[in-house]
Amino acid sequence: MSRLEDLEAFIHIAETGSLTKAARLLNRSLQAVSRSLAALEQDVGVQLVHRSTRHCALSEAGETFFLRVKPAVAEIGEARLEVADRRTAPSGLLRVGAPILFGPDFLVPVIAQYMQAYPQVEVDLQLTDSFTDLSSAGLDLVVRIADLPDSGLQGRRLGTLRRVVFGARSYFEQHGRPSHPSELRQHACIVRTVDQHPGQWVFQIDGKRRAVGVRGPFRTNTMAAIYRAVSAGLGIGYSPLWQIKHLLDAGQVETILEDFEPKPVPIHALWQENRLPPAKVRAFVDHLVERLRLDQL
Repeated sequence: MSRLEDLEAFIHIAETGSLTKAARLLNRSLQAVSRSLAALEQDVGVQLVHRSTRHCALSEAGETFFLRVKPAVAEIGEARLEVADRRTAPSGLLRVGAPILFGPDFLVPVIAQYMQAYPQVEVDLQLTDSFTDLSSAGLDLVVRIADLPDSGLQGRRLGTLRRVVFGARSYFEQHGRPSHPSELRQHACIVRTVDQHPGQWVFQIDGKRRAVGVRGPFRTNTMAAIYRAVSAGLGIGYSPLWQIKHLLDAGQVETILEDFEPKPVPIHALWQENRLPPAKVRAFVDHLVERLRLDQL
């Protein structure tokens, strides 16, 4: 069986077109790289590289062999890194991105436990509601709450979050309690003006996703203002459940139309695609999965 160092030598020769350049990149002698190539060709029984005084070119068999063996060698290299990394305790600076309202109440407690478990790690938490590019922002990991398109990232699903309709008891006592989403058109609904589709609330009606148009005399651009307005009885709101849990627990608002809630929104921890996440990232994601309790949200 061919040695791994012989395969690595062949790959570098194929990519550089030169024994000398391959030797330089591998930090090996020219003679050692040449012996590796000869040993590999003897092992597979065919000539893989056509040699000249100035240049090396793959044979037809060499091209086929290169396409098959390069991904395999890369996988072996990743496996080696992973095993070596697992021997090392998480350390260094972990840069995390998360939504503005979600971060303080849900992530910071997990971060505190994580930093207690791994005192060699520092954490930089960046809060924003925009979908920040990880590489340009210098982030190791982001927590995102959304149905994700093909984002070029890989990650782990942490759970799902409900979206609900809610109002104050004082409003319902004065104006009645809707029993179907279509009845919201006769009610004062508080619309967030910066939404992608303002005044379009999504429900699950007869097993299908439906958008219901709503309006009202009061509108605003922030969720914080919506929560205060709903608590004051100005109208009905629509929000992720986790954002109003404190209002529900305090009895300031009540949820309605639970039977028509849309499908829950997934929440993910994401990192760069095709990169082995370092120990500090893997350990943090494990903490999120274990300690981030989303089953009631």
